[in-house]
Amino acid sequence: MTLLEFRAISKHFTRRLDAIERFARRLGADVTETSVRAVDRVTFAVAKGEVVGLVGESGCGKSTLGRLACGLLDASEGEVTFAGAALATQRGVVRPIQMIFQDPFASLNPRMRVADIVGEAPRAHGLIDRSQVVGYVADLLQQVGLDAAYARRFPHQFSGGQRARISIARALAVKPEFLVCDEAVAALDVSIQAQVLNLFMDLREQLGLTYLFISHDLGVVRHLSDRVVVMYLGRVVEIAPTAELFAVPNHPYTQALLDEVPRIDRRKRKFVPIKGEIASPLAPPSGCHFHPRCPHAMPRCSEAAPVLREIAAGRWSACFLNER
Repeated sequence: MTLLEFRAISKHFTRRLDAIERFARRLGADVTETSVRAVDRVTFAVAKGEVVGLVGESGCGKSTLGRLACGLLDASEGEVTFAGAALATQRGVVRPIQMIFQDPFASLNPRMRVADIVGEAPRAHGLIDRSQVVGYVADLLQQVGLDAAYARRFPHQFSGGQRARISIARALAVKPEFLVCDEAVAALDVSIQAQVLNLFMDLREQLGLTYLFISHDLGVVRHLSDRVVVMYLGRVVEIAPTAELFAVPNHPYTQALLDEVPRIDRRKRKFVPIKGEIASPLAPPSGCHFHPRCPHAMPRCSEAAPVLREIAAGRWSACFLNER
């Protein structure tokens, strides 16, 4: 069953002119507003109980898409649906979707104790009353592997891994069905990453959760995800089951990404980065955004954007090479 669906979703950010720039434009200066298409006509769905990994280079729109999924941002075009209903119509109710942010220290209020950080939302939504807060928070802390006695402490009194667990407890406090994890383990040491990833997998089994797991770490995505969505400059270029994508990537960008993943069986191999630099989202290339860096680019690649189409059962790719 489809739980969350993006339907031709786009998000544009426009920087308005300040007073001096508006005055300069009246005097004839060539000053215009700038707009970034952070997410450009993205369409895909996440099934109930599934873990979908969302990968791509920094600045490709992964985090923006995650915020659109949670309703933290409004879409410029298109629609996000949850359980068949438009997400925009579900505001004001207990959130079925929660987000876990990249930096657990920055996302936790340093002036609040853990009991208030975790217990504030369920009280506000009427899930518990004041007399139930202590026991409710204690149960959540134990569920994520923390001592219930930590509820009286402040965020600065914890390690990075413990703060990550507090962030997870806060997200679980309103009993969500869907979690958006935005680089949720990127700021942690490798050993702590493994513990938190195992926690995510355990919670999925225990609570029947669905994840959109945003990461630039392909090893983490391969370990955790059922399917992978690959983005480049705001567009989805490939969607495939995890095992198939890592075994036989289709899109040239996906091939380039996976080709540089360190592997024990490829020793003494010279590192060759993807050709060129990622273009500015303020002025993306015409046609296929990846064509200036693609070793297979054809003239039509600069003229038209390839459509994301199904190339095999459960596999989608946006590349003109699939039309040969």
